[in-house]
Amino acid sequence: MGEPTGLRERKKQRTRRTLIETGLRLFDEAGYEATTVADICAAAELSPATFYKHFPAKEDLVFHEQLERLEAVRDLITGRHPGESLESLLRRCIAMAQDPDRWILGPHAGGLIQIRSRLITTVPSLRAITLRWLFDTQHEWAQALERAFPEELDDITAHAIIGALTGAVVSASLANLAKGPDAAPIRDVIERAAQTALAGLPTPAKTSHRYQE
Repeated sequence: MGEPTGLRERKKQRTRRTLIETGLRLFDEAGYEATTVADICAAAELSPATFYKHFPAKEDLVFHEQLERLEAVRDLITGRHPGESLESLLRRCIAMAQDPDRWILGPHAGGLIQIRSRLITTVPSLRAITLRWLFDTQHEWAQALERAFPEELDDITAHAIIGALTGAVVSASLANLAKGPDAAPIRDVIERAAQTALAGLPTPAKTSHRYQE
C-alpha cells in the first residue's frame, strides 16, 4: 500500500528544501560555477536522479520560486475583489509574496535569502537570468493590473506603477545587501520599500489617459 498523498508531498517538499539549502550554501562557499550537481547531491546525500526530479539544472535551484511567485501574484491581481482599490490590491500582493507559509525560502529562512541575493547580483549568468525574469514579471503583472482596472488604468500607467513598486523593492534590497553583516531583515526592507512606493500611487480615476490616434 502506498504512502498517503499528504505524507508523500511533505517528503517531497523536505527533499526539495534540502537540495535548495545545500545548493545555496555550496554556491556561497565554493562558488556557483565551481559547484556541480554532483557536489550538491553528495553533500545532501541524495542521488542525481532525485535532483533532476526537482530541478532541470542547477540555475533552477536558485530560481526555484520565480515562476510560481509570478503566477501567484498575477492571479491575485486578476482576481481583484469587486470595488477594491489599487492600493489595497497591491498591498495584498506584497503580503502574499512575503507569506512565510507559502514559499520554501520564506522571510524567516535566515541567511539563505541573503546568499541567494548575493548570487543573483554577482554571478554574471545568474544576473542575466534575473534581468530576464524581472522584465517578464513586470510586464505580466502590469498587463494583469490594466485588466483589473479597465476603466481606470491604461497600459503606460499600469506598467509605471508596477515598475515603481518592483524597482523600489529591488533597489532597496540591493542597498541592504551591500551592508553585509549589518543588513536588515529582508522582510523589513521589502515592506519599507513597498510602503514608500505605495505612498506615491496615483488615483487611477484622475490619472488614466487613453492615447488616441
